[in-house]
Amino acid sequence: MILPQILEAKAREVAEACAPRASLEEALRKPGLGVIGEIKRASPSRGAFAPHADPAAQLHLYEEGGAAAVSVVTDRTFFHGDPETLQALRPRTSLPLLRKDFLIHPLQVYESRLLGADAVLLLACALEQRALRELLDLARSLGMEALVEVHDEEELRRVLDTSARVLGVNNRDLRDFSVDLTTTRRLVEALDRLGGKDRVLVSESGVRSPEDAEKLARWGADGILVGEALMTDPDPTELLRRLRAAGGTP
Repeated sequence: MILPQILEAKAREVAEACAPRASLEEALRKPGLGVIGEIKRASPSRGAFAPHADPAAQLHLYEEGGAAAVSVVTDRTFFHGDPETLQALRPRTSLPLLRKDFLIHPLQVYESRLLGADAVLLLACALEQRALRELLDLARSLGMEALVEVHDEEELRRVLDTSARVLGVNNRDLRDFSVDLTTTRRLVEALDRLGGKDRVLVSESGVRSPEDAEKLARWGADGILVGEALMTDPDPTELLRRLRAAGGTP
């Protein structure tokens, strides 16, 4: 009968499709400060700041600068992104690709895998504990990782009670859009106190200069996510190199 052969072939296809992607965690555990270069055209706080940016060209510049990974913002309404950009960039790089969006439903996690994401962003402030765990487990079952974002110690405690391995500290307070880089320092200290030293920590938002990178590395960040500064700099490759050097990356 041909049916068993068909089913066996399909089982192999599914297994291959769910094979682990490039690891964001491994990329950020390398010596020095890993830089995640972000591709985005706009933000609610700044409006459109790079409306005509070419994502493929930006990706190439990030690779040339030694980025550890690339974040692609796919929210249409507030960040002028789109999922199709992530899909188009997938065959162009072997770097881990992080889908940055507001994921609140399992269908979005499945979609992320189909688009080619290696990792997805999950916001602790947007998800109840049960939903956070479910989306984390689903991402892992599909061969993806998750960067789980927190802003305060309460959210950090919640996330440490999950299987999350990569934590993002948002230095921007989403209630008023103010930025305070010392948020990272406070949460690194809390992470140590709460027994989470084995987790990878990424500092997000407000990172603009090598001086910022040096401080964040000194405070204990494993990586930084940089978007607007790289998208608006006339030489993002050189800025990325300077950020890496300031963070002690060989």
